[in-house]
Amino acid sequence: MPAPIRLRELIRTIRTARTQAEEREMIQKECAAIRSSFREEDNTYRCRNVAKLLYMHMLGYPAHFGQLECLKLIASQKFTDKRIGYLGAMLLLDERQDVHLLMTNCIKNDLNHSTQYVQGLALCTLGCMGSSEMCRDLAGEVEKLLKTSNSYLRKKAALCAVHVIRKVPELMEMFLPATKNLLNEKNHGVLHTSVVLLTEMCERSPDMLAHFRKNEKLVPQLVRILKNLIMSGYSPEHDVSGISDPFLQVRILRLLRILGRNDDDSSEAMNDILAQVATNTETSKNVGNAILYETVLTIMDIKSESGLRVLAINILGRFLLNNDKNIRYVALTSLLKTVQTDHNAVQRHRSTIVDCLKDLDVSIKRRAMELSFALVNGNNIRGMMKELLYFLDSCEPEFKADCASGIFLAAEKYAPSKRWHIDTIMRVLTTAGSYVRDDAVPNLIQLITNSVEMHAYTVQRLYKAILGDYSQQPLVQVAAWCIGEYGDLLVSGQCEEEEPIQVTEDEVLDILESVLISNMSTSVTRGYALTAIMKLSTRFTCTVNRIKKVVSIYGSSIDVELQQRAVEYNALFKKYDHMRSALLERMPVMEKVTTNGPTEIVQTNGETEPAPLETKPPPSGPQPTSQANDLLDLLGGNDITPVIPTVPTSKPASAGGELLDLLGDINLTGAPAATPAPASVPQISQPPFLLDGLSSQPLFNDIATGIPSITAYSKNGLKIEFTFERSNTNPSVTVITIQASNSTELDMTDFVFQAAVPKTFQLQLLSPSSSIVPAFNTGTITQVIKVLNPQKQQLRMRIKLTYNHKGSAMQDLAEVNNFPPQSWQ
Repeated sequence: MPAPIRLRELIRTIRTARTQAEEREMIQKECAAIRSSFREEDNTYRCRNVAKLLYMHMLGYPAHFGQLECLKLIASQKFTDKRIGYLGAMLLLDERQDVHLLMTNCIKNDLNHSTQYVQGLALCTLGCMGSSEMCRDLAGEVEKLLKTSNSYLRKKAALCAVHVIRKVPELMEMFLPATKNLLNEKNHGVLHTSVVLLTEMCERSPDMLAHFRKNEKLVPQLVRILKNLIMSGYSPEHDVSGISDPFLQVRILRLLRILGRNDDDSSEAMNDILAQVATNTETSKNVGNAILYETVLTIMDIKSESGLRVLAINILGRFLLNNDKNIRYVALTSLLKTVQTDHNAVQRHRSTIVDCLKDLDVSIKRRAMELSFALVNGNNIRGMMKELLYFLDSCEPEFKADCASGIFLAAEKYAPSKRWHIDTIMRVLTTAGSYVRDDAVPNLIQLITNSVEMHAYTVQRLYKAILGDYSQQPLVQVAAWCIGEYGDLLVSGQCEEEEPIQVTEDEVLDILESVLISNMSTSVTRGYALTAIMKLSTRFTCTVNRIKKVVSIYGSSIDVELQQRAVEYNALFKKYDHMRSALLERMPVMEKVTTNGPTEIVQTNGETEPAPLETKPPPSGPQPTSQANDLLDLLGGNDITPVIPTVPTSKPASAGGELLDLLGDINLTGAPAATPAPASVPQISQPPFLLDGLSSQPLFNDIATGIPSITAYSKNGLKIEFTFERSNTNPSVTVITIQASNSTELDMTDFVFQAAVPKTFQLQLLSPSSSIVPAFNTGTITQVIKVLNPQKQQLRMRIKLTYNHKGSAMQDLAEVNNFPPQSWQ
């Protein structure tokens, strides 16, 4: 058989191929020749054939049939054969194939070989693709080579030990004695791989980390090595762009970061050397910037001095002025991580960060935008918002949604005045209205409603903003709502903040009708406009007939939502005209309801302070006659205190009515009927016992573990259990935790639990953990009830349960009278 072509000739031949098909044909022809040679057990050219096979493997062609030939080359005594064999094993084999286990004995023999280069090949292969079984079998040989005096073998053995530890972490202690003298080596290759090994051990084992901190005194050794590197003169062997062995410096800095994290003594020992590296490293080349970046990360991660942290942030500030985009991006990312802990130091570089918003690179723009929002506080809100609004005008569409959300949040938190707040949000809606979040419209409506003195100014600004431009739908929705609410202020020209405009009732209706017929208006926007027109029927006097005509037209709209609104509004005109003015009266001031807990967080110019919830007395003024009569009819003369919710329910408009319906005409106390407090439905005041939570102690503690639990309800597969706790700050308070479980085969959805107690008690119902009760008792819903019982009377409760099950809406009432005496005495 003729001698096969050499690898060089094969490469030259393949490069002459003009098409992929031609190359594929050459490869297939050569693979066939190699297979024939393998079948004939041709030992002379096996090395050459495997080398060619590896080249074809690197081109992406299958070469798995050469795996066993690699093992034969490894078993050869010739160094050239072993070299190609081990290279082939690293490329063609991995631990998923059982063939690799056949190498174990060969590697073990070669690790004990008399030639260091053969030992080096075996160490490289084991460190590259050794499986956990091979690592367990050969760890002893690696540990021996780690103690040898040969620098060539020690550096390879250290990297191989890293691989062994990753595969079999429990073998870590085997290498501990060998690490003691590694850092005393003069050879930089051994030092580098030793630091890598020590880093791996510290990251994987807290015990090893503590051992190296205290017993081995690793930090002083690393500080000494790093100092020598900085102070050493020019060394051609290790110099890179004028810096001595930057790779070793970076590795040492990473290990120092791990050792100094959450450790005062270690951090103190490395403060001086970190300051030296930060001040003495040349920044004209990228090599120096890499070392400075690692130094900054180390300073920020350990318990370093405040002056050192300021120095680190100033280094990042210099990075922001670098022409290299990668360095600027790295600086912005690092500053974003440190802005919470070193806010004032980062603030000094605010102007440079804002300039990065104008960068052409989108990645830098995004990081600069995120960092800019993190820097906003009560002192710089006006200047930062000006820059961010300018950025919002000119940025790409993919930034607008995040930028608008950030401006909304910052304005809500740090707004210096309500007028500025309203102007800012309107500017965002005008600029990027189509990109804002869904909650932007209701949030702005709430802000406008609560700013009573700004109503005339706001409605005038919004009216002018949408004249002839309906493209920004959220802006049009807010404008329609405000015109409907405050259209009378717009027409009367009562604006004091700016020069009022002269607008007639017909002009206002023209705008709203244009919104209704505009092709750019969505269904939701049309709904806002139609409702606004309807509201104006009670605020305008000369155009009521025109409004009736518009509403009647949309009673046959193809849009079902719009049609339903129009039909209901027509009914108001025809059947309930006497109620129309009351139903369409101006919205009251909206209050944000706080979530669970006795305090809410109030933001004032960046300062956060707890503020107690305000307990408002029931309004004593006269209520509208129709409302009062309806309320009396619903209550039926009861003497019952309804639940006081702490979070808004999903149906706030009907929640009060449903709860009063629940009470029916039951008189739990037997007392004569009492006139209900007018505050029961429209605005329920907070119970006084909530203020007890403002003390320094927790509001509720489990000091009554002996109170037995009870089953309050068990029917149709639904079971409700009550467990009890008592407060040690207020013995009159009982905490009841309900647990609802479902033993049927289908989930119970939209589960709502309501409760009422006699008037001598006060009750607070917190939000439930879920609204779905899982089937087969696989989970429960929990909900907490807090009951104030100042007179220590026997506890009684009425509960109402509503849920959907098997496609049907279920509802049930029950009375709970079997409370254990320990829960109320």
